[in-house]
Amino acid sequence: MRLAFMGTPDFAVPALQALHAAGHEIVVAYTQPPRPAGRGKALRPSPVQVAAEALGIEVRTPLSLRRNVAEHEYFAALKLDAAVVAAYGLILPSVMLDAPTHGCLNIHASLLPRWRGAAPIQAAILAGDRESGVTIMQMDAGLDTGAMLVEGRVALTPRTTASSLHDDLAAMGARLIVETLRDIPPPRPQPEEGVTYAARLTREDGRLHWDKTAEQLDRQVRAMTPWPGTFTRLAGQTIKIGAVMPEHVTSSAASGTVVDDRLLVACGDGTTLRITRLQRPGRGMMEADAFLRGQDVPVGTRFDLPPA
Repeated sequence: MRLAFMGTPDFAVPALQALHAAGHEIVVAYTQPPRPAGRGKALRPSPVQVAAEALGIEVRTPLSLRRNVAEHEYFAALKLDAAVVAAYGLILPSVMLDAPTHGCLNIHASLLPRWRGAAPIQAAILAGDRESGVTIMQMDAGLDTGAMLVEGRVALTPRTTASSLHDDLAAMGARLIVETLRDIPPPRPQPEEGVTYAARLTREDGRLHWDKTAEQLDRQVRAMTPWPGTFTRLAGQTIKIGAVMPEHVTSSAASGTVVDDRLLVACGDGTTLRITRLQRPGRGMMEADAFLRGQDVPVGTRFDLPPA
């Protein structure tokens, strides 16, 4: 098929590479413009731009598409069979959605209609869902409201992180989009029941509130790994939390209180959570034993509760 590919982050790269390997004619890749990154704030191209250029595919990086008439005309003139979209980050106007023969097909990282929106991977883990997956969707003007074509499912375990699920779903999405384009099935409207939304994440979503239960905090740490990351305060410093483990130990101590010499912390409803990886300012992430060799955290120490 004659395709355009539209995506930006690492999640989209396996799909681009799989479509190219399957022999599709990818005439252009749309992606977000290079952004300042690193200490020097040098402009860094997106992962999709890097991958597309390595494959010899033309790359376009418009800042906006809504009223970009020149881009609309360029896109229509491509005479595409379909456009494949994966975490692109720009809203496509109707004139572009309708231009390809088979429309624009989106690789969405959830089992629609659950977790429409910007952060479906994190939302599934945070909510304690037992499964997640990928939906290949026919895009329309709504927010992830289009008809479904194909879906794949994966079980979530008590140790699934956003990072591991991201990689699993990126690979699944690549496989499913190749299968979908081989024989595009009839679209199925999304169910009206079960709609949920996953809002865009901010750094504040990583703040740990120790009055939550150990299970809730564990899900938060796994959902926010690697971004935005989770954090708390200890002795006036912001401490990043890299990994935790709920333990079958109850405690009557106040929430956020360290209750043994290996960073077991009291949480809400008498539950406890062991911190196993953490990071002090200016240092790398380390195992709890290594952290404790450099900083004493006595029993009774209390991690700061965030402002109410």
